[in-house]
Amino acid sequence: MLLEVNNLNAGYGFLQILWDVSIEIDVGEFVCIVGPNGAGKSTTMKTIAGLITPSSGQILFKGEPIHGIGGHRVTRKGIAFVSEEMNLFTNMSVQENLLMGAYILDDKSLIQRRMNEIYDIFPRLGERKSQLAGTMSGGERKMLAIGRGLMSDPALLMVDEPSFGLAPQLTASVFDALETLVQGGLTILLVEQNVTKTLSVTHRGYVLENGRIGLAGKSADLACDPHVRKVFLGV
Repeated sequence: MLLEVNNLNAGYGFLQILWDVSIEIDVGEFVCIVGPNGAGKSTTMKTIAGLITPSSGQILFKGEPIHGIGGHRVTRKGIAFVSEEMNLFTNMSVQENLLMGAYILDDKSLIQRRMNEIYDIFPRLGERKSQLAGTMSGGERKMLAIGRGLMSDPALLMVDEPSFGLAPQLTASVFDALETLVQGGLTILLVEQNVTKTLSVTHRGYVLENGRIGLAGKSADLACDPHVRKVFLGV
């Protein structure tokens, strides 16, 4: 198993957000966490990424405990986290932002290869490699944030709300890119509000409500579940 999260409890100060959350992801899987706003989806991602220290529970990556080691060390272990905020360097160019994502790599040939691969996946970034990130459209910035995450050559890519604020056409482009990455062998954990689209492209999913995992299973099965259809799909 690539990632194992066991009975995770976490939050912010005295405010507990996650209650005994357990998930697992195997190599090559495309897994999602869906749920309403405030359910704890982003908190789960941030805790796995090392940005929040859990109060209890265990996070194993490639069989090694990583909870509490800090975000910079989690990145070096092989996990890239693309947050909803994206945190791009707006006064730097597309190419400079991508290079910042490769700060843990020493192999210049690998860095160039990763950059070429990202320009193949996101041709628009290649066309705008000299453009300042702050002058790009919302969709382009999402692509750049994902590309920067890929520059570290991760074993697991975690993406938080990639379709937030995007037009349908750009949303489709981002999801197509994520599917292409999975087909190429990358493992992805996705948090997303667009439940219908998410369950149509991912392999498995977890439904998080009020900080607890309520349902888990194959995405196709979750899409047919009466509770999911009523609460999240409006059917």
